[in-house]
Amino acid sequence: MLCRSCCLGVQLTDDVHYCKGCVNMSEENVEAGCASCGVAEEVDDIKFTECSDYDLVRHCSDACQREHTPQHQQECKKRADQLRDELLFKQPESSHLGDCPICMIPLSIDQTKASTWTCCSTVICKGCVYVNGLREREEKLQHSCPFCRKPTPTPPTAEQCDKQTMKRVAANDPVAMNRKGMQQYEKGDYRSAFEYYTKAAELGDVDAQFNLAGLYEFGKGVEKDGGKVIHYLEEAAIGGHASARHILGLIEWNGSTERALKHFIIAAKLGDNDSIKMLMDAFKNGLVSKDDLASALRAHQAAVDATKSPQREAAEGFERRKRMKY
Repeated sequence: MLCRSCCLGVQLTDDVHYCKGCVNMSEENVEAGCASCGVAEEVDDIKFTECSDYDLVRHCSDACQREHTPQHQQECKKRADQLRDELLFKQPESSHLGDCPICMIPLSIDQTKASTWTCCSTVICKGCVYVNGLREREEKLQHSCPFCRKPTPTPPTAEQCDKQTMKRVAANDPVAMNRKGMQQYEKGDYRSAFEYYTKAAELGDVDAQFNLAGLYEFGKGVEKDGGKVIHYLEEAAIGGHASARHILGLIEWNGSTERALKHFIIAAKLGDNDSIKMLMDAFKNGLVSKDDLASALRAHQAAVDATKSPQREAAEGFERRKRMKY
């Protein structure tokens, strides 16, 4: 839900429509009376009106509201920016990919180590795909999706995959919408890609938010808009997208080194290798303390180790042998 005052997305109960910061500001101003002239409602028996834009302060007259609005808007914007930064620089518990739904082990941010199945739009690690393939060969079973068990041809044709994708799109599946957007992008139909990405982003797909930022940056399918680039990169970063977070760090680097380093540290703790390299360079130039770098390195290694399993290592070994063979 959105706070009715600062319009930030925060956890709110059904009967509370304001974030804690705005509630506190509102209570302070209510006790003070009219935000402009200070007249008290209880003493002067004047009917107060709430600010029509923010609902944070009250005024005794239209004249007082007009006089105080510029100052009020400034305060609200400052508060909104503060709350946005608190949300933006909070360390996500995991990357946006989460866990493999079969083995329940975190998925690697290297998306080549997993595959998306068009039948159910499920991202499955290659370890589980590999084990499922072994089981099918041993038991002489028909090839099927490791998650939903729907029979699938080996290998599926592009037409079959597209048909399954569009079926999921019709069901308002954001993962399928993002996938279709990527297909349209590869075909050069950027306007169509933009429309699919937008729908998926509205439904909360983090990859689609990241992809939208790219379209706005290069003006493909939509006019260039630097503000939208930052907005969608931030939305993706808040959702746990390590690459989006790293790019935000690069953008901030020449303007605010402190903010840039915060982004790199968060991305590094999600397992991003490029952000670790940036932190190493920053340490050499005296911009990062030894303790902060050590903490980021430990968290980075822990994030990488958490994605490992014997099944995934076996799958990688199998792929290496295939490449050597051919």
